Amino acid sequence: MTNDQDKAGERPAVISIASHVVRGSVGNRAAGFALESLGFPVWSVPTVTLSWHPGHGPSTRIVPPAEAFAAMIDDLCGARWLGEVGAVLTGYFGASDQVGPVARLIRAVKRCNPGALIVCDPATGDGGRLYQPRETLEAISAEILPLADIATPNRFELEFLTGLELSDNRELIEAASALGPRTVVVTSAFPMLRGGTGNLLVDDRAVLLAEHRLIENAPKGLGDLTAAVFLARLLAGATLEKALQSATATVFELLARTTKRGADELTIETDLDSLKHPMAMVQLRRLGRSMPKQPA
Repeated sequence: MTNDQDKAGERPAVISIASHVVRGSVGNRAAGFALESLGFPVWSVPTVTLSWHPGHGPSTRIVPPAEAFAAMIDDLCGARWLGEVGAVLTGYFGASDQVGPVARLIRAVKRCNPGALIVCDPATGDGGRLYQPRETLEAISAEILPLADIATPNRFELEFLTGLELSDNRELIEAASALGPRTVVVTSAFPMLRGGTGNLLVDDRAVLLAEHRLIENAPKGLGDLTAAVFLARLLAGATLEKALQSATATVFELLARTTKRGADELTIETDLDSLKHPMAMVQLRRLGRSMPKQPA
């Protein structure tokens, strides 16, 4: 937190860079809303605008022209309010040529506030399918991950990023340890509970697995929400263990309530208590220590 934030007694702003949908709760509609609801001002940067999530069917896709997007990022790099920013969260990119300007913005934030947290949610694939062009994945790997303090890939994205087939949590731990960021949260990790799923946190201080019951046919946006809530908990002063447990409980509780209603999008706005004070039970396991991070 910068001196300006200390004096104002305010929580730091978060620059959240992701997709925007007109209807639904994915991208910044999930991450930005969650961060604001938890008390953090959000600078929302849309990388693409869609009528709805592509999982619902085709819709118009508006990607800002490369020059216009880069010019907007340059505006932010020179903004007189940059000292308000305590974190940057990157998610889905609309085009690979957006990655370079965003890396430039991250470096500008770090110059202004060296303690700012940088979180990279790769948002490039799921269920064994890469839904972004490989050049976008490669750009994220080359330009964003080296700047990130935290990465939140699902296990399929971790496979795409490392080029490895990962068949158990031991292999996930090894791959996450070599990814680059000090802290990696692998969503949809291999469960130890029958009929479960969970989030695996790999850090040079500890390895933690937070598990809960698997809910089939979940709506989209869980990765966006997990990254945002985990970041919010850390910015509020939680330890890694508490942030992981709370973020996992929050997402599970919101998902359970959404599916009970039969909704096809996360009903975050209806369940603010679950976002702020989750009551869901999460099994937290310590799996030991990861391999030491390799210097860049």
